[in-house]
Amino acid sequence: MQNASSRPTGWLVWLILTIGILSVSTAALFIRLALQAAGAEGAGFSLFLAATRLLMAALILLPAWRGFPAEALRRDSAEKSTSNPSNPGSTGKPYNAGKTVRRSLLYSAGAGVFLALHFAAWITSLSYTSIAASTTLVTTNPVWVALLSWIWFKEKPSGLTSLGIAIALAGSLLIGLGSSTGSAAGSNPLLGNGLALVGSWAVSFYFLLGREAQRKGLGIGHHAALAYSVAALVLLPLPLLAGQGYTGYPSAVYGYTLLMALFPQAIGHTSLNWAVRWVSPTLVTLTILAEPVGSSILGFLVFQENPGRSVLLGAAVILLGVAIAAVGNAPKPSAP
Repeated sequence: MQNASSRPTGWLVWLILTIGILSVSTAALFIRLALQAAGAEGAGFSLFLAATRLLMAALILLPAWRGFPAEALRRDSAEKSTSNPSNPGSTGKPYNAGKTVRRSLLYSAGAGVFLALHFAAWITSLSYTSIAASTTLVTTNPVWVALLSWIWFKEKPSGLTSLGIAIALAGSLLIGLGSSTGSAAGSNPLLGNGLALVGSWAVSFYFLLGREAQRKGLGIGHHAALAYSVAALVLLPLPLLAGQGYTGYPSAVYGYTLLMALFPQAIGHTSLNWAVRWVSPTLVTLTILAEPVGSSILGFLVFQENPGRSVLLGAAVILLGVAIAAVGNAPKPSAP
């Protein structure tokens, strides 16, 4: 773990978080444009978009591999130096930097597997249940992140954080209900809802494993490149199994997929993964609930879609919940 002097300032963390949320908010816009350009729909095409997006993001991040693993070993050895008596992690025992870096690689690869599982489960759920139900269930991840952080890291959420989670989830539910008008329940709601819930659990592990990979010494560039590459490899066969190929689409489809790889993935997800190292993972996943707010604004600007009162009210409630949780996660002043 880095020492206090290298810790980023609070305003920088919130700036990166904001950039991340704004970037991931563009995903729905590019997906809609790709669907229109291809004239296709269904789980197979959605899996094609997810796999291609991650593959392109991995290619964009190829320069991040420069100097690996030597750079990771140097970084980890410097941060975990046992010669520093003020280092709380110092045990006086020889430190095996290579072993720790290997462990960080496993965490990062595991994060990639869970990212692929998130996309596969959530996208498939849309074929069996309503968009409203799927979206509401897949955005319950702040609850699971809070519980896992409590169990795994002994980070018990404060009262204000728990209140913020409840309020933000209520706002997410309002947005989901606002999207449910006239929508069908789906061909198999029980299966679809279960898949959406699996998608929520998967993305929770994705962020927590990414946090551990960075805490074990892996830089954000190396972590993102490895996680996205693993996720792409896991997803690549799935469109083919669903009867969807990778060729023969209009060039605009590949252009929009490239934009998805650049903005929501390479910039958006990477920003969120960087932030999760420095602030509570629960707070990061709560801020992601604001993604539909940005998506609704873009939908209005590009497609003239009126988000509706329930969406606007839900957005306000989500932002209130995030603000309350942020106050609850504010660092307490050190004792004199």
